[in-house]
Amino acid sequence: MKNELQQRLSLFQQLVADISFQVRLWDGERMDFGDGKPEFVLTFKTQRAVGRLLASGEFGFCEEYMAGNIDVDGDFKQLMRLGIQVEDQHAGLSGKSRVGFLFNYIRTLNFPGQARRNISHHYDLGNDFYRLWLDKSMTYSCAYFHRGDEALEEAQQQKYDYICRKLALQKGEILLDVGCGWGGMLIHAAQNYGVKGVGCTLSRPQAALAQQRVRDAGLQGQVAIQYMDYRGLRGQFDKFVSIGMFEHAGRNFIPGYMKKAQSLLKTGGLGLLQTIGRESRSYVNLWTSKYIFPGGYLPSLDEVVRAMGKTGLVPIDIENLRPHYALTLEKWSARFERHIPEIRNKFDERFVRMWRLFLNGSAASFRYGSLRLYHVAFTNGLNNTLPLSRASLWEDATKLC
Repeated sequence: MKNELQQRLSLFQQLVADISFQVRLWDGERMDFGDGKPEFVLTFKTQRAVGRLLASGEFGFCEEYMAGNIDVDGDFKQLMRLGIQVEDQHAGLSGKSRVGFLFNYIRTLNFPGQARRNISHHYDLGNDFYRLWLDKSMTYSCAYFHRGDEALEEAQQQKYDYICRKLALQKGEILLDVGCGWGGMLIHAAQNYGVKGVGCTLSRPQAALAQQRVRDAGLQGQVAIQYMDYRGLRGQFDKFVSIGMFEHAGRNFIPGYMKKAQSLLKTGGLGLLQTIGRESRSYVNLWTSKYIFPGGYLPSLDEVVRAMGKTGLVPIDIENLRPHYALTLEKWSARFERHIPEIRNKFDERFVRMWRLFLNGSAASFRYGSLRLYHVAFTNGLNNTLPLSRASLWEDATKLC
C-alpha cells in the first residue's frame, strides 16, 4: 500500500513539477516529493485513509478529510491544484460504489418536488452563514474585476452593471431574474436603470431576505420576489437574466429550461445566461453531487448553444470569465477562513472541512483546471436593432486607466 501511494503521488507531482510537499503516515514514516521546501504537509492518520484514496481517488480523499482522518498543514490551495490533475475520478471504484452513485444521481433528478429539496440542501443553510463570507449585497455568483485588486463588494457591483449593459436595460422595461438569490441583481437594475423586476428562487430563506431587502430599498412597487420553481412562471418579459442558476437545472432538463426561457422572453427580447460550464461534456463530480450540489450539472458550451438553437433562441455574444471566478472563490475562501470559529460553532468540524474542500477545490479548478464561467447573451428570434459594436459595454473604460 505504501509503495502504491508513493508511486501515485510521484506521478501527480510530476504533472505539477513546481509543487513540493511532504506526506506523513500513521506509523510515523515520511515521504518527500519535489525538490524545494514543502508547501504543504499531508498527514494520513489511519491506514484506511490511504486505502480510500487509492481505491476511490478524489471521492475517498474528500470523505476521509471530512472525517478528520487526513490533515493538511500549509498551503491548502496548492494541494487542491495538485488534486485537479486527476481527471478520471471513476477509476478504481468498485461496482457497488458505481451503483450507489447511479442511484444517487437518479434520486436527485430535478423534477419539481426534488428540485426544492436539492436547493434546500445547499441554500437553506441559513442566511447568517452566507452573510459571514459573502459581500454585503449577498451575491453568491462570479464577480467581475477590472484590475483584480478590487474589494469583493466593488467587483460584485461591477458584475451587475456589466450584465445590465449587456442587456441594454432601459427605464420602464420589465426584467425577469430566474434564480434571483438574495435579490442583488434586481435591486441594482431597479436603482440604476429604472427597470421593474420579477425574480424567483426555490430557497425560502433566500426569498424572505430578498423580499426584506427590496422593502429596505424602497422598491416594493418596482421589484417582486417570488418563492417558486421557474417552471411555474407565467407572462412575458422585456429582458431575461439567470445568474448561476442554470447549473442546478440538470442535464435532462436543459431542453425544458430553454423552452421555458423562450416562452417568457418577448419576441426580439434580449437575455443573458451566466453559468459554470466546460468546453466539452464531462462527468458529474461525484463528491460535489453528494455533499454540495445534489442534482447539479455543469453543461458544455456546446450543450447550451445547441439547446438554445432548438428553441429559437439566438446566441449573440459569448464570453468566458474563468479568471474572474477564480478570484471570486479565492476571496470567498479567505473570508470563510476568517470566520471558522463561528461556522464551527453553528455546524461542526466536518462541515468546516467539507466547505473548505468545496471553496478551495472550486477556486483551483477555475484557475488551473477545466471549469469555465460563461456569459451567453441571446435574443428570442432575430433582433436587427442591437448595437453593431461592443462599445456600450466599455462606456466606463476610462475608470480602468
